[in-house]
Amino acid sequence: MNDAPRSPFLVEARRFGDARGWFMETYSEAALLGHGVGHRFVQDNHSLSRSVGTIRGFHFQAPPHAQAKLVRCARGAILDYAVDLRRGSPTFGRWVSAELSGQNGRQLYVPVGYGHAFVTLQPDTEVIYKVSDIYAPECDGGVAWNDPQIGVDWSLPPEGAVVSDKDLKLPLLADFYSPFAYDGTPLAPLDQQSFSEVRP
Repeated sequence: MNDAPRSPFLVEARRFGDARGWFMETYSEAALLGHGVGHRFVQDNHSLSRSVGTIRGFHFQAPPHAQAKLVRCARGAILDYAVDLRRGSPTFGRWVSAELSGQNGRQLYVPVGYGHAFVTLQPDTEVIYKVSDIYAPECDGGVAWNDPQIGVDWSLPPEGAVVSDKDLKLPLLADFYSPFAYDGTPLAPLDQQSFSEVRP
């Protein structure tokens, strides 16, 4: 995974429409390889969140089963987040975010070393994401979604967030020793890290 990008980026998948609807490529190994993603994705995960304001994250897997992710929203809409969790990084604890939806077709690539989270903006939202390593419960980890040091404004509905019991027990950054080391590339804004997949 040494050749993988060290900062999250957006993939703008192009859609081809006609009277029937549209067609798009949701994954192109060749296109991602051209942007430095040389690892294989070995598993697809699919979640359904029924309520607006459902938060999942911030999650990661630690080495030796650390996971990069390629995230898209198949139905509904989310605000998707990646937070830098690399020890010694000048951008440690900072984050980037993007709206992903069934309508816009965008995807967010989240490298190893970043925590991932999202909040749902519509009911019955479905999220599909590829991961670069198998699920390994002994490597499962995360940090608290509401950590003030991270400082995400989740734009929640009046009734507040829907969060799992497991996520409510995740530690704050102040109490967290990261399993990820800084690799020399700080977190960059997503508008500098996006590319379009153009079907030949």
